[in-house]
Amino acid sequence: MSDKIVKIFDTTLRDGEQSPGASMNMEEKIQIALQLEKLGVDIIEAGFAAASPGDFEAIVNISNTVTNSTICSLARALERDIKAAGEAIKSAKHQRIHTFIATSPIHMQYKLKLTPDEVIKKAVDAVTYAKTFTPDVEFSCEDAGRSEMPFLKEILDAVIQAGATTLNIPDTVGYRMPEEMGAMIRELSEFVQDRAIISVHCHNDLGLAVANSLASIQNGARQVECTVNGLGERAGNAAMEEIVMALKTRKDFFDGLDTNINTQEIIPSSKMVANISGIYPQPNKAIVGKNAFAHESGIHQDGVLKHQETYEIIKPEDIGLHDADTIILGKLSGRHAFAQKITALGFQLIDEEIDKSFERFKRLADKKKEIFDDDLRAIVTDEIVKVKEAYTLLNLQINDCMNGIPSSAISIQHNDEIITDAGIGNGTMDAIFKTIDRISTIEGELVDYRVNAVTEGKDALAKVTVKVIFDNSKPAVTGHGLHVDTMLASARAYISALNSYLATKDILRKKSGEGV
Repeated sequence: MSDKIVKIFDTTLRDGEQSPGASMNMEEKIQIALQLEKLGVDIIEAGFAAASPGDFEAIVNISNTVTNSTICSLARALERDIKAAGEAIKSAKHQRIHTFIATSPIHMQYKLKLTPDEVIKKAVDAVTYAKTFTPDVEFSCEDAGRSEMPFLKEILDAVIQAGATTLNIPDTVGYRMPEEMGAMIRELSEFVQDRAIISVHCHNDLGLAVANSLASIQNGARQVECTVNGLGERAGNAAMEEIVMALKTRKDFFDGLDTNINTQEIIPSSKMVANISGIYPQPNKAIVGKNAFAHESGIHQDGVLKHQETYEIIKPEDIGLHDADTIILGKLSGRHAFAQKITALGFQLIDEEIDKSFERFKRLADKKKEIFDDDLRAIVTDEIVKVKEAYTLLNLQINDCMNGIPSSAISIQHNDEIITDAGIGNGTMDAIFKTIDRISTIEGELVDYRVNAVTEGKDALAKVTVKVIFDNSKPAVTGHGLHVDTMLASARAYISALNSYLATKDILRKKSGEGV
């Protein structure tokens, strides 16, 4: 690897999924992994294999699908975690195990209840065992930002001798200032020299994740851990697109450092992750926010029209944002044009999936005058990247008159049987969800409900995201629904969550029966 290349370690599928409400099913994770590969990500942290059977299966499937990027699984410094990680990635063309243990005094004393010497032994044992599965082993000092420098050097030296090839220094709670983070990485880089690659993983609790990552790169880090759109738990992670474009735009400042990222795939990646996770960047988000290249001021508009660089330091087309698309889709468009457009948006679909999406598109085009790219992305993610449907919504009829009792009548197909029932509720939505519960005989508790307009206008598609706990079985599962009618979208979202719940139960059942 050139010493001018900074590796991009994307953890959207692992740390990003820990963001509340961002849970993804297997098909959705595979689609994102394929897009990350197209984006040019060096390492994809596909999940935490020991966390759940669903995570394990997702990593296995991603390992079987992705060929260019390294596939990585996270593992605590425990033998069972490392074994699960090794088994999950064994079919990947390029493999990595990422193992970690906490190194700050507060974590060692209160969480681990271990002495520093015991922590070092566990770290060395973990790296040694991980090396039996793959030569590419990354070790992380959890809460390195609040760890003591002499101990960091001691444990890093020990794991290097055990075979670790990448050393990650996370600011786990987003505590450090850029100057502090840079000084820490500079001292550790001088200590490690060329024995291993120094990596950083910065959280955004104080809004400094990207600044801390860039300060670390300036001082010797040659891998940065980040997520698309800055997705992640609490205040999120360092935003991949901001780091990449800072390096690209200011090569003069960063002494020619660059990444392997295909920047024209940044916008398609951002939009795919937003559609699947249901978490959209704020409008003024750097690089990928919908207002990032918008100019409302007359002075700005005049300047940009005369010369783009007057108010734009990044060309929109460099990140895949094109003002005028060559393919304009409408109700008279054919399947070939549709398939080309879907491919251009970053999806890789088989013929059967294209047929299903095209049929859905034609139905929408009859109802909606203008079809936007975001409509197409929503159609594909809603129609294709979903679990096998145990229940399918056929018909919905509601009564929501002001002086009457809200009610719904619903027909659902389950296996080869069509079941119709009706119910009442405290409101229209409550009536719909209770009727679905009656038909499925599975009781659900709605814990979150969100509706977003996919595009602008009165005929915009409604994208509904729900989180539901079924049969008191935590954690909650996420469902998505899409339709120009919000009530229909809500019913579809609830059934989507029900199907995801049943699919997860099926995976657990199969796993528990493996040893029988």
